[in-house]
Amino acid sequence: MSEKIIKKNITFINSLKKSNMTAIGAVLILMIALASIFSPYFLDIYNLQSLVRDLAFIGMIGIGQSLLLLIGELDLSVGKIASLSGIMSGMMMMNWGLNPYLALIAGLIVGLILGYTNGLIITKLRLNAMVATIGMQGVYGGINLVLTKGKAITGIPSTIHFLGKGNLGPIPIPFVFTLIVLVLVMFLIKKTKTGRYIYAIGNNKEAAKILGIKVDKIRGMIYGMVGLISALAGILYVARLGSAQSSIGQNWPMNSIAASVIGGVALTGGIGNPAGALIGAAIISIIQNMIVLFGVNVYWQSAVSGFVVVIAISFSSLSTIIRERKQRKIKVTKVS
Repeated sequence: MSEKIIKKNITFINSLKKSNMTAIGAVLILMIALASIFSPYFLDIYNLQSLVRDLAFIGMIGIGQSLLLLIGELDLSVGKIASLSGIMSGMMMMNWGLNPYLALIAGLIVGLILGYTNGLIITKLRLNAMVATIGMQGVYGGINLVLTKGKAITGIPSTIHFLGKGNLGPIPIPFVFTLIVLVLVMFLIKKTKTGRYIYAIGNNKEAAKILGIKVDKIRGMIYGMVGLISALAGILYVARLGSAQSSIGQNWPMNSIAASVIGGVALTGGIGNPAGALIGAAIISIIQNMIVLFGVNVYWQSAVSGFVVVIAISFSSLSTIIRERKQRKIKVTKVS
């Protein structure tokens, strides 16, 4: 019995050593320790709640974006989908007099449709995902401005403010939604056939088609899911601000990609885990929080986020190069 337990422990330790998540988790713990040492305000409960609330939005979009990266694609219009869904919900509440909760559900449906539209355009017209979603980002951003004329929709009913500002115990409610999204996505990835198909598509689309996997159908479904997740983030942010604004989600595309890559999701597809995207989002949120605590100009946040993306992508590329060199050396050694 004791031998079985020892074997299980050894297996668990070996799996931890092999997992990319271990290294990323270690980096996160190190950053928390450094932030705690260098700033006496970091562990303040108000600061932690503010940090986790910000993390909830980047993390939620990052989880969605990681699904697309797993099939080797991405969506740069997630921020505009979020803001347009929030604005549509706000207009339904304030201009049409719709029940706030029905307006929120309608906003989610709007996000689902916009995301699925991206998927249809990309799969049916065989467009490059990055180029197509840059275009759709312009379309959704333009519709935002047409609907609002650049003005915020204010007076959002206070009955829904708790969704963005409230806490469940010490945990901000938006982060609770992020955890629910993560659990559902992990179930899809780990426990369903669709999850296995997603990795197969990411590794090789043509081979997946030969195996009989309905590649385009799954791609369209994932774009729809990402649109739905983006809409949820946008609506929660509207509840947080108490107003619907076209500026919501401006940095979310870049931050979500950075979070996924930092979390070990490969840009080339087929490798990674959506849970890693949440850890990556936590690392980005801590960096941004430290910038604020150290009194650095807030406009540096964008520059730092961009720098983090470049470093993360560089590490990903460098690790691939090193792995390929090692494989080549092993082959040469075997031949000689």
